[in-house]
Amino acid sequence: MAINIGGVIAIVIFYLLILAVGIWAAKKKPEGEDDADDVMLAGRSIGVFVGIFTMTATWVGGGYINGTAEAVYDTGLVWCQAPFGYAMSLIFGGVLFANKMRSQGYVTMLDPLQDKFGERMGGLLFLPALCGEVFWSAAILGALGATLSVVLNIDNTIAVILSACIAVFYTLFGGLYSVAYTDVIQLICIFIGLWLCIPFAWNHSAVGDVVNMEDDWIGEVPSDQYWMYLDYCLLLVFGGIPWQVYFQRVLSSKSGHKAQLLSYVAAFGCLIMAVPPVMIGAIAKATSWNETGFECESPDTCITSEHTAMILPLVIQYLTPSFVSFIGLGAISAAVMSSADSSVLSAASMFSRNIWKLIFRQNASETEVIWVMKVAIFIVGFLATTLALTIPSIYGLWYLSSDLVYVILFPQLLMVVHFKNHCNLYGSLGAYIVGLLVRVLGGEQMIGIPPLIKYPLFDEESGTQLFPFRTLAMILSGSTLVFFSWFSNWVFFSGRLAPKYDFLRCVVNIPEDVQTVGDPHEGEMTVMACHSVVKYNATDEMNGRVNPALSLGSDSDEDIPAPTTATPDGKVKKRLVGEIISPPPITSPKKQDQTKL
Repeated sequence: MAINIGGVIAIVIFYLLILAVGIWAAKKKPEGEDDADDVMLAGRSIGVFVGIFTMTATWVGGGYINGTAEAVYDTGLVWCQAPFGYAMSLIFGGVLFANKMRSQGYVTMLDPLQDKFGERMGGLLFLPALCGEVFWSAAILGALGATLSVVLNIDNTIAVILSACIAVFYTLFGGLYSVAYTDVIQLICIFIGLWLCIPFAWNHSAVGDVVNMEDDWIGEVPSDQYWMYLDYCLLLVFGGIPWQVYFQRVLSSKSGHKAQLLSYVAAFGCLIMAVPPVMIGAIAKATSWNETGFECESPDTCITSEHTAMILPLVIQYLTPSFVSFIGLGAISAAVMSSADSSVLSAASMFSRNIWKLIFRQNASETEVIWVMKVAIFIVGFLATTLALTIPSIYGLWYLSSDLVYVILFPQLLMVVHFKNHCNLYGSLGAYIVGLLVRVLGGEQMIGIPPLIKYPLFDEESGTQLFPFRTLAMILSGSTLVFFSWFSNWVFFSGRLAPKYDFLRCVVNIPEDVQTVGDPHEGEMTVMACHSVVKYNATDEMNGRVNPALSLGSDSDEDIPAPTTATPDGKVKKRLVGEIISPPPITSPKKQDQTKL
């Protein structure tokens, strides 16, 4: 197969276009500022127009369009749940989280979790978030690798590695400024490129009657797989919410109401952008591939399981004229590259702020945090590349990316945002362990984990869990969070256990220098400091207006002591400036008397 010179030229042109837009957008950052939060959230200055495009592009990337076409061709439209599921996740995310979290002035998705459960528990919760972003990035890189392997006629391994290098290199340029503005170009490229290809592919001589082949490309759900189908549907809807790549857009909006608006409009945009890949998957199903220029292994078998992930680029390459594939293949490649930077940047942002700065290096400078973020980008890119080379199915990576996010993060984020007074660190840790164990013991064929627990309806022949065990794991995780939190409060407040056994120091064994004086107003975070409470707007810190009373070593230290907290070994340490500290529950005088020794 000869190299498609036109496609190669198109890819180069579109890459240069995306790169130019990214560099231009990076210059929008105010001069003289070197702030990590500003890089993560673009100064919370994303407007409605750009916000709608970048929120839609959060999901509509290379994995979205390639995976949708693959699912329609392989199993039928009814099993292509991701476009509908992720659209619904944007709607529920807008209803449940967007306004509330943006109004509180958080910087990352992990902030409210660390606010309530502490920095170390936040570090544990970072792991499923990281897995989600890495699997998602792997799906994106796999899609781009499949496209390049078709266009350039090179080995898929080389194509994936090349794709990863391009994506990582681009991500280092301008943070969310570059990501948001390149997303505008991305959606325009996808819309024009795919719709331009459809009429040419539909009218190709090798394509049969697509309309009258409904049973072949629509598919069906067998009666014994209804519960598994529902499990995957709930996984995509609610597992599509607790993502830093989504909340990065929400928290960069100018207000909470605008963040909600972006979520609702983006949900509609996701459904619209799924139409072209669905049609391309149906066209591929109706195509006699041995009548095209595609080299079949045998007259009866052309498209094998090794080719299903490449369905969309194959249609554009072999069923459209060269000048159309010139636009289509280049547009897809540019779109995938622009999507990869979002996911990699999200994982790097959480690590640099919530892990490095809040746990390991609380006095780290902004420059240090930015450099840590850049190193994390390379690490996340490497992990995603490894998975993209290991797991062949792009659509399968889609599902895996939401698994742990759905089981562990969703119930915990829901509780801390809406029912903060009904959960604590004991509940969070217990929920984490229970959810992880139930999910892992259920097995996962795609990454070679055998099922140690065979739930009802288990298919022995295929080794598939037909029982909705992912949803069961999520429900058990959420129930454990509520029960353990209630039980730990009850057992300590009732005096059945002495305060010294509160080894996590989150119920009654609270350091004496931490006092609770009411809840902060909306848009504020609270810092406890030696019998006093300092309130400040959470957005002040990233805008360079930090309250002097919160600055360690400032002139006001004599008036208001620096924030401190007691460690489990009895030592006192300074806390990070502006760090979120979860206040202890307010107890009645009677309960306070019971807890004194």
